[in-house]
Amino acid sequence: MLPRSSEIPPHVITISTWTILRVIFILIGLGILWFLRDVLVILVVALLLAALIDPFADWFAKYRVPRSIAVLMVYIILLGLAALVLVLIIPPLVMEVEQFIVNFSSMYETFLKSVGHFQAVSIERGFGQNIQTSLQALQEGVGRSLLQLFSTITGFFGGLATFLIVLVLAFYMVVEESAARRFFKNLAPEEYQPFLAGLFTKMQQRIGAWLRGQLVLGLVVGTATYIGLLILGVPYALVLGLIAGLLEVIPYAGPMFSAVPILLIAFSTSSFQGFMALGLIIFIQQVENNLLVPKIMQKATGLNPIVSITALLIGIRFGGFVGALLAIPVAAMIAVISEELFVAHPVFFESRLSQRK
Repeated sequence: MLPRSSEIPPHVITISTWTILRVIFILIGLGILWFLRDVLVILVVALLLAALIDPFADWFAKYRVPRSIAVLMVYIILLGLAALVLVLIIPPLVMEVEQFIVNFSSMYETFLKSVGHFQAVSIERGFGQNIQTSLQALQEGVGRSLLQLFSTITGFFGGLATFLIVLVLAFYMVVEESAARRFFKNLAPEEYQPFLAGLFTKMQQRIGAWLRGQLVLGLVVGTATYIGLLILGVPYALVLGLIAGLLEVIPYAGPMFSAVPILLIAFSTSSFQGFMALGLIIFIQQVENNLLVPKIMQKATGLNPIVSITALLIGIRFGGFVGALLAIPVAAMIAVISEELFVAHPVFFESRLSQRK
């Protein structure tokens, strides 16, 4: 037995009451945020819209146009462009959707024939039944998707109130920008307020650059897809191009999702058109990744692919399609906060260390 003096003294871990209270407050705060997640989504969307139109309001302000009038002018221009696009696109879009519903059965049979040689080989290996089952499941899935489309259109009118709320919030975020900055600054002690003011500006600039870049990419990719499919003679080129442009806002996963209906419809027409459509998709993605993204999206978010994909998966897990749309801008905001706290201005941690010393 060792002498008493050589015994290792027991480690005593003490937790202060204030630490326990802080943990409780943090958990309560997270619970409140989760309960108010729908409201937070509206606020984030309004912030994105405000970041999008703020540079235009600043440009009008150079000519002594009041910010309220400038924002209204931007709204009128954007709504006018949207109305023009709808007038030009909706009639042929509805026609193509109706044709797709009518011709789906024949397209499905043609698609079966185009993969018939592969299925014949697979039967010898015992995979034929699996392919047939998968194709039947695909047909049922498309039917369910069409039903969901009508329910989505119905729900759209119920979302008009939310849309108006977003417009109003974004309006006041831009018009009352100085008041918003003061409110944001007043969340912290006075010595940290300049830091928070700069943080607010950088977040707004980065999110605005990302959103404007995504809109440009979506427009370019959607237009290129439509023109390419039109030249190849693939049916429903307008619908497929619109899908490709809209899904472009979802990084990495969006182009893969949009490629699925393009290839299904192209192969249902003929194997030649299917492979030509595949080549078109690869070509557009190569041009986008090697030419457009470096020029348009360079340093827009400052996120590496691993962080972006992780944020995307988390957004899909908690918010579905809406979560996927908001994942990257939210991750970009968190990245700005982290960069400012840990790299550029580690004021909070330095003050904590000095207090402990």
